[in-house]
Amino acid sequence: MKIGIDTGFLVEFFRGNEQAKNLWSSFLTDQNEAVCSAMTLFEIEKLGLRGVFDKILINQIIERLMIVCHVVWIDNRALISSAANLSHGLGIPAADALILACFLKAECREIYTTDKHLEAYEKKGVKVINLRI
Repeated sequence: MKIGIDTGFLVEFFRGNEQAKNLWSSFLTDQNEAVCSAMTLFEIEKLGLRGVFDKILINQIIERLMIVCHVVWIDNRALISSAANLSHGLGIPAADALILACFLKAECREIYTTDKHLEAYEKKGVKVINLRI
């Protein structure tokens, strides 16, 4: 199954969240396919600059994500249009809408996050799981 993971998922993983750790293991054993957005790579870089993650680890985290995850790049008008419609229709911030549009483009069935904004998306066949609840 294709599963979307965002920056909040990764923060929870590094904090030791058991659900996040178990899900990551399922990606490593090919039980599930991890999907992340190019925005997540951006946000990880930004967290490194803010000191949330050690700057030395940032490159390792991003390299690992690019090995384990299918990265959806924000590189075409259709994706940008989809994100704009999601942002407008759901009233969510642009970055969250871009991440969500990437997950939908990749046909993710589940999305793991800590972001309440993503919970606004309620379509049949897509489940949003908040790791902080």
